Amino acid sequence: MPRNRSGLMPVALTLFLAVGCAGLPGAGTPGAVPDAMDGAAARRFAAVREEPPALRAFLQAMPKGADLHTHLSGAVYAETYVRAAAAAGLCFDRGTLTLTAPTPPCDAARGRPPAAAALTDYGLHTRIVNALSMRSFVATDGTSGHDQFFATFGRFSAANDDAAALAAEVVDRAGRQGVHHIELMSTARGDRVRALGRALPWTGDFAAMRAWLMANGLPAEVEAGRRDIDALEARRTGLQRCGTPQAAPGCGVSVRYLQQVSRTAAPSQVYAQMVYAFALSAADPRVVGMNLVAPEDHPTALADYRLHMAMIDHLRGGQPSMNVALHAGELTLGLVPPEELRFHIREAVTTGHARRIGHGVSVMYEDDPYGLLRTMAEGKVAVEINLTSNDVILGIRGKDHPFPLYRAAGVPTVITTDDEGVARSDLTHELQRAVQTHGLDYAALVENARNGLEYSFLPGASLWADPRAATRTPACAAADPAADPAVDPASGALPAACAALLDASDKARVQWRLERALAAFERAAAEGRI
Repeated sequence: MPRNRSGLMPVALTLFLAVGCAGLPGAGTPGAVPDAMDGAAARRFAAVREEPPALRAFLQAMPKGADLHTHLSGAVYAETYVRAAAAAGLCFDRGTLTLTAPTPPCDAARGRPPAAAALTDYGLHTRIVNALSMRSFVATDGTSGHDQFFATFGRFSAANDDAAALAAEVVDRAGRQGVHHIELMSTARGDRVRALGRALPWTGDFAAMRAWLMANGLPAEVEAGRRDIDALEARRTGLQRCGTPQAAPGCGVSVRYLQQVSRTAAPSQVYAQMVYAFALSAADPRVVGMNLVAPEDHPTALADYRLHMAMIDHLRGGQPSMNVALHAGELTLGLVPPEELRFHIREAVTTGHARRIGHGVSVMYEDDPYGLLRTMAEGKVAVEINLTSNDVILGIRGKDHPFPLYRAAGVPTVITTDDEGVARSDLTHELQRAVQTHGLDYAALVENARNGLEYSFLPGASLWADPRAATRTPACAAADPAADPAVDPASGALPAACAALLDASDKARVQWRLERALAAFERAAAEGRI
């Protein structure tokens, strides 16, 4: 299932940054959550924020909302691919740095040792792990971090067939860090759908081409995709021993999928993938949306960018409830000509109907960037912030990153991982980087955790009437997460209206779990346990 991922500031914004944009209201604000942002956890955070090892431990233990931008195949660590390649009898081609099928047979003398040899040969193991990730990478003439990063996906693709095992690793890692929800980008029925696209007569008539696809096998692929997800989820939860006393950490994580669409193929194939993504999401509630993937600077992705947005616009006209998250603005000056930096994020928002933007690094190169920021803030279009990824791929770090500008403008932001296995990172590290580089305080970390669930594609009404002001919906305004012994609405600890909301809404139910976890974290801090 998985496939490759392959200047002055306006005065108002300056003042907003100066006073801090994440301050949440206190108990005196009508309807606000009295969650003690100056409490024990905040004091403990203040005590450790300048001590990186202690800060890591604090952030590791802190409850987190969601990882909304993570590619399944890229989230897996290279060591897992080495073991999978060894078990499958694959070879490692020293020339191309790629895991390959044993045809011709593996032969170390010819530069194709068996991957299994890496389990005992430390030097070979090191070489493979470095080839499949950013570990130890140093840019050289002709090979940039961008080149290395995207090359890794082709190098480990022969070993990523067991999507369930990959998902179990990623979800368990999330669970160990207190993540409550994850949306995994993966590709169901990719080869079959692209084959349909190759056969699709390209006319430019979106409606007619969609009708051709529906008449020529796409519905059968939707049903096959549902069965594939059934099998994946059954095997994943089995590997994690969910429902047993030995349940793995990931069993408590809410898991959904985003169907990937590769933007570097011919228009007929891209369109077929989009039609499939819309149809699969309509048929299977576990697939909560779609995203375009592969390098945004690829010549085909650049040439067809507006065409791709028009495709989404047409399809969403017939399925307005479809959730769209789009990689947009994963670009910078020098990687592409300046002209390519002027419109990608705006087009993704206005034509592509993106509810979330992945990366958004080039926002200040866009035409009328402050107008775009206002549009995103007013439309509650969230930005998925990937600090390590933006550093290693684009060389954008520190003050060059627009993360503070988004926050100052009131655009919702969520810190995410992108490809934590390739980048050798995790969500806790991304949060630590945000604290150390961008000065996030404890209130901002709580806001980030809540944003992860608020801007997730989980169905149902939100727990929050105003998430930015931390004001809960009236049904749960008087409920106390610290006093609720269980998220089960039948526990009797919740007002009837709040219990009914949690019973009816997947989103509110997971949000309530997060609030309970934050309350428990506060107690642990007060008792000196963190």
